[in-house]
Amino acid sequence: MCIHGFKSSWKMVTSGVPQGSVLGPVLFLIFINDLDSHLVTSLLKFADDSKPFGKVNNDSDRDVIQQDLHSRVEWSDKWQMPAFNTEKCKVMHLGKQNKKFDYYMNNQKLDVANEEKDLGALFTDDLKPNSQCRQAYGKASKVLGMISWTISYKTPTVLLKLYKTLVRPHLEYCIPVLLEGQSLA
Repeated sequence: MCIHGFKSSWKMVTSGVPQGSVLGPVLFLIFINDLDSHLVTSLLKFADDSKPFGKVNNDSDRDVIQQDLHSRVEWSDKWQMPAFNTEKCKVMHLGKQNKKFDYYMNNQKLDVANEEKDLGALFTDDLKPNSQCRQAYGKASKVLGMISWTISYKTPTVLLKLYKTLVRPHLEYCIPVLLEGQSLA
């Protein structure tokens, strides 16, 4: 790279992508683009997170998901990218009729989660928004308290602007996701 006549020096990179580089995120996405090839289950990818999911009605369905988990570990080993921290990997069983099978990665049983935060939204195994609503209410209440204690000039115009700017975003965050979850439950 050359900026104002000054060239940056070359740096040897044996694996991975230099953190903080301009092209790092793009190169990473190109690198992991084939993570879901040859898999039967679906996979959601966002930045460095991946979430496999599928419908499990019987042992055969469970075996498919387990095989896909093994395939992801093999992909990680093949490309010399220790991508899956099994301590952070969790299983969430959805549905009342779910048989709640166990799943493994690297011969380690994955923990089961009843509640998990993803991109700021709180998901529960019953897909009800109660926890997310409680969390939003708590944050909004704290902000309202802060406004009450710190703002002395409380005209309706000022209070409305503060509410729309500081309180309302906490109450409205992830509402479309929660409403979609309600229709699935």
